[in-house]
Amino acid sequence: MLTSSPSISNSWQKVLAEEFEKPYFHKLQDFLAAERQTQTIFPAAIDVFSAFELTPYEKVNVLVLGQDPYHNDNQAHGLCFSVKPGIKTPPSLANIYKELRDDVDFKIPNNGYLVNWAEQGVLMLNAVLTVRAHTPNSHKNQGWETFTDAVISKVNQKTDLVVFVLWGAYAHKKLNLIDTSRHIVIQSAHPSPLSARNGFFGSNPFSAINTALQSVGKPEIDWQISNI
Repeated sequence: MLTSSPSISNSWQKVLAEEFEKPYFHKLQDFLAAERQTQTIFPAAIDVFSAFELTPYEKVNVLVLGQDPYHNDNQAHGLCFSVKPGIKTPPSLANIYKELRDDVDFKIPNNGYLVNWAEQGVLMLNAVLTVRAHTPNSHKNQGWETFTDAVISKVNQKTDLVVFVLWGAYAHKKLNLIDTSRHIVIQSAHPSPLSARNGFFGSNPFSAINTALQSVGKPEIDWQISNI
């Protein structure tokens, strides 16, 4: 169960304090408490805010936006596109790895655990942070989108440059939350098997992210994921 002020890093606690007190968030909290009493919910409660724990507000240099957590057993752990160690790499992430290989000479690893990116300042944010087991999009329109829109807006308020990565039509709708005169937006088709060949493959987003970061003197992201 969530409290009205989730256990996340102090920097995010301050930035999002007003959101935690709004009526929609309390309503979302009640919904999740009821869901967890009768349903299996992913990720586990302890992992719901792990993206914020791993990437404090002041360290966010890149924001990658996903949509819905993985809904099968032992996959989701609070970072978009990432899965726990020992879990087969899902199709969208497999396509991300293929693009990384072609873009930045990435060596495809034996896992899909992307914590290394988060620790380097990549906020791996899903638009919806929870899902009922084996039921995709089951927690949409319950308040998470309001919360994560606020997160995007708060990142947009940072005075230093942030690279926003928007893959697919759903993510593209968030463009209106971003001041493109101050920040860099990289957008293309989604890496899912349904759309990757329609503009994701060959878009070279990872080298573009590093070029943008380098242009303002920020450290590049080491995209390589180690084998486990």
